[in-house]
Amino acid sequence: LSGDYRCIVLGSAQVDHTNEDSVRKTFDDIGATYGLVHLVGGWTGGTIRETSLDTWSKMLAVNPTTAFLAARAALAHITKPGRIVVVSSIATLEIGGGSAAYTVAKSALNTLVQLLAREERANGITANAVLPDSLATPAMLQSTDASKLVPLERVSETIAFLLSDAAAGTSGTLIAIRA
Repeated sequence: LSGDYRCIVLGSAQVDHTNEDSVRKTFDDIGATYGLVHLVGGWTGGTIRETSLDTWSKMLAVNPTTAFLAARAALAHITKPGRIVVVSSIATLEIGGGSAAYTVAKSALNTLVQLLAREERANGITANAVLPDSLATPAMLQSTDASKLVPLERVSETIAFLLSDAAAGTSGTLIAIRA
């Protein structure tokens, strides 16, 4: 990135990502910011038959709802031009079954990104999503061959591009990242 971009990592110790007041207060305390990279979310497996209403609700709460709360709070503080990037999942494009609540929740997240892109275009704010396949995290590397996993560097490089000036004309895009 060529500019001086203010980056802040907000973990669960600093903010309750599912609580509107907590999220809003956190962004009010931060003040002006260049953008938002939303990495909050969760996964659970299960077919539609196997998925309880509680699991369904939790996946919606931790995936699109946390992004909605963060984006809405951040929009009041994002400088123009600004960027919003969220991490979704390739499962929304390559629907294979077995993770119904997760796939529906991440699909809603994709729609939120596309709505943000359309609504904020006139304000100079772009919104995009990266949709990685299974990530090469330490836990995944214990059970899966690294060649079948997306390197974390590939995801971070894609996010860095979407935050950059070079991506000023890219908005509403869902970028699949495969192993």
